[in-house]
Amino acid sequence: MKMKNLAIASAVLLGATLTTVSTALACGGGATTTAAKTGDIVEVASGAGTFQTLLAAATAAGLVDTLKGDGPFTVFAPSDEAFAKLPAGTVEALLKDKDQLRAVLTYHVVSGKVLAKDAMKLDRAKTVEGRSLTLKRSGAGLQVDGATVVKADVMARNGVIHVIDSVMIPRS
Repeated sequence: MKMKNLAIASAVLLGATLTTVSTALACGGGATTTAAKTGDIVEVASGAGTFQTLLAAATAAGLVDTLKGDGPFTVFAPSDEAFAKLPAGTVEALLKDKDQLRAVLTYHVVSGKVLAKDAMKLDRAKTVEGRSLTLKRSGAGLQVDGATVVKADVMARNGVIHVIDSVMIPRS
């Protein structure tokens, strides 16, 4: 049941991201999706349908109301495919440890609205979890703690979503 809830919450948070993005991001020099959306981060993500695990995790961690709040927030959002890359049992273990789950999820969130063009100029960004992410320009794109931004600047009423290809786990 918890896995199903995790999948549902993930879809809600980041699902709408992909449906609102008309082109893939070339972070450094290409088009990005910047049209303002009326939905909050959770609603925008939910509409995409590819963030079920993330949204379910956000629900299990009690973070949905926060992500629906005023913000602004920047969310580096792992897709369902990114969660599928984790070793077997990782998601289930996180769901059993709410504190660790919250730490992992808030490690993907930065306070403020950081667009791709601005992120490309940064070396680090402090997360809501408290630690800093390492940002690196990679070719025409952006890497965040080793995860590649595959779509950027998906706008929401209360912030921006950047879709990433890996789940970032805070270092101990």
